[in-house]
Formats: sequence, structure tokens, C-alpha cells
Amino acid sequence: MASAVKDSRPGYGQLLRTPGAWTFLLPGFLARQPFAMLTISIVLLVENTTGSYGTAGAVSAATGVSMALFAPQGGKLADRFGQRAVLVPGVLLHALAVSALIALALSHAPLWALLAVAVPTGASTPQVGPMVRARWAARLGGTPLMPTAAAFESVTDEFTFVIGPVLATALCTSIHPAAGLIAEGALTLAGGLLFASQHRSQPAVERTRSTGQPHASALSVPGVRALVVGFLGIGSVFGGMQVSLTAFTQDIGQPGINGVLYGIFAAGNMLAGIACGAIAWKIGPRRRLLTAYGLLALATTPLWAVTVVPLLGAVGLLVGLCIAPALITGYTLVESLVPASARTEAFTWLTGAVALGQATAVAVAGRLADHFGPSSGFLVPLGGTALALVVLLALRGRLVPHSESLVVGSGTQDGTAAHGPDGERGVGHREPLPVD
Repeated sequence: MASAVKDSRPGYGQLLRTPGAWTFLLPGFLARQPFAMLTISIVLLVENTTGSYGTAGAVSAATGVSMALFAPQGGKLADRFGQRAVLVPGVLLHALAVSALIALALSHAPLWALLAVAVPTGASTPQVGPMVRARWAARLGGTPLMPTAAAFESVTDEFTFVIGPVLATALCTSIHPAAGLIAEGALTLAGGLLFASQHRSQPAVERTRSTGQPHASALSVPGVRALVVGFLGIGSVFGGMQVSLTAFTQDIGQPGINGVLYGIFAAGNMLAGIACGAIAWKIGPRRRLLTAYGLLALATTPLWAVTVVPLLGAVGLLVGLCIAPALITGYTLVESLVPASARTEAFTWLTGAVALGQATAVAVAGRLADHFGPSSGFLVPLGGTALALVVLLALRGRLVPHSESLVVGSGTQDGTAAHGPDGERGVGHREPLPVD
């Protein structure tokens, strides 16, 4: 397979012909769908039973923050003991927590009880997206197809977040207020168990304990900490856009076009993701990340001043086009920065950072919109990306992989280091990728 990667231009067709890819792609898509349904389903159910968007938002935010904080721990356990060992008990716990949340909401339980159950609900949400990325990295790490895989996963995530909320809303409004959350729990259980059953494609467990070496956290890698800040900024764009577009369309008396405007924003993200995966890049991922992030911060600048719907749609499209390159390149950098023994954890740190940035942005943008007008919420994406860009520029030296970070902690199933004939980690020959 390595020779095929070397001799042809990377593309989605070649990526999807990777042996064994479909065995985890299809179950992975089913299992990650509930990730996009959870928070909106909670909002719709709790608002229906309490009549308060504030209460619904608080329960949803508690779930999101819990998910962001506990996801990296699940990733660390998956790296150490295997994805299946984490997924099976995790989806069972999630199904129980969701069932308890539904029961409490329908029985009009107090806010403290809902918050108490929201924490395990978020903490047990399976991180299937990072696990799929880790499987791609285990198969393609170091080859020109890895950026294509990162782009494919970004497009898949965005597609999930387009259809997930629509499905949850339709179920809650046309069947029963709890139908969305019931479907989320059922899909998580079925999809998670099916994905976990594909154990042949999961990354090999790094047996660091047998060598006497401590299991290092992915967050101990300086480059990962820099990327976490960058992904917090990206999360601020998602959260700020959601709240601010809702407030803006309600203020102008056209709440129905909120979905259209956010759909344009999401479409820009998807289109850019597809394009990124089809391009054979000649410049390194660090330069691509800094360039894309600078363009993202620049694109968010006029949002707060736009008052015309078509122009806001155009600017939203531009912002979406700038997000995907930054996300994809960040995930691509993980493969070169982090040893295999901590890769799933690293992916979950980034996914959790987006969730945490989004939850924080929702709260801040909502308060700004309440106190200073609907357009003021658009300052959150601008502020979040600008601050993150400053940090990324200051720490750009940490985004270059060092040789020792590629070897320490990496290895084969028996704990020995795996090197190709060229001395690099991995199986077979690797084409060197530009780092800047």
C-alpha cells in the first residue's frame, strides 16, 4: 500500500480503497451521529418540561462542559487499554444516564437534579470521531494520504452536525419532546457497540507498563497544548455563530432564516473540507495552519457590523470556508507531534477543546446579545480567534515535530519500536512530509 500512496496523487477514492477502511467507517458514522443530537435534544426536552430556555441552556451547557473535560480521559484509557475496552462500558453508562435524564425531565425534577445527571451524561458520551481518526493514523500515519483522511473526517463531522440537529428537532417536535433524546441514546448504544466490535482495525495497544516507562499524557506534548488553544478559538466561532445568528434573525423579525444562514456557514465548512482533501499540498502543515487561522480571524472581523441578511450570509460562508483548513491541519499535525501511545487522547483533547470553546461562547455571546444588542454576540468569534492566533504565533516553534517525540512511546503490539527501512516510525517506507 505504501508504494501505491507514493506513486499516485492522494484523493478520496484512494483513501476509501484503504483495506479494511469501510469496516470502521460505516459503524463510526452511525456511532458519532448522536454526538450532534445530544445538546439540542436536551434543550428541546427541558424547555418543554420547564418552560425556561435558561434552565434548558444550563443543563445543556453542563453536559457540554462535562463532555469536554472527561473526553481526554476516555481517550487516554483507549490508548492504554484499547478502544473496545472503553467503548462498551461507556455506551452502557451513557444509555443509563440519558434514560435517567429523560425520566427526571418528564417528572419535572428540580434544576439541581437535572444538572447532577447531566454531568455523567456528558462524561460518558463516546468519542467515536477521535477513535476513527486514530484508526486512520494507525493505518496511514506518515503517508501523503493522512491529510486526506483528516479532511474526510472533518467533512464527516460537519455533515453529522448538519443532519443531527435536524433529525433531533423533527423527532422532538413531531413525535414527543423526549423522542430526540431517546433516539440519541439508542443510536449511541447500537452504534457504539457495533463500532467496538470492529476490533481488528483498532490501533495496537501500547504496552508501556511492560517496559517500565510511565504512560505520558498527550497534553505533555507542547504542540498539543498550542493546538488546544487554537481549537478553543474554533469552538468560539461555532458557539458565537449559533447564538448570534439566532438573536439577529429574531431581532429583524425573520427567525425562519436562522437555519438557512447557519446552513450556509456549515456548507462553507464542508466545501472547504472537501477541497482540502483533494489538494496535494506542497507547503507544510504548520504554515497552512497559521495561514488558515489568520484568514479565519480576518473573516470574523466584519460579522458584528453586518446588518443586511444577504451580506451576512456571504460573510458566514467565508468564515465557514476558513474553518475547515484550520481544523484539518490541526488534526494532521497530531500524527507527527504525538506518539502512537497517546494519539487517541490527543484527538479527544482537540475535540473537547472545540466543545468547551463552543459552550463558553454560547454563554458569553448570549449575555452580550441580551445587554448590548444581537450583533454584539458576533464579537465572540472575533475575540476568540484573535486571541488564539496570537498564542499560535507565539508558540509556532512547538508545532514542529522533534525526532524524539516520534520515537518515544511508539511501538508495535509487543512494545518494541517499529521502524521502517528509512529509520522512521511506522510500517514500510514513508514519504517525508514538509513541516513548514
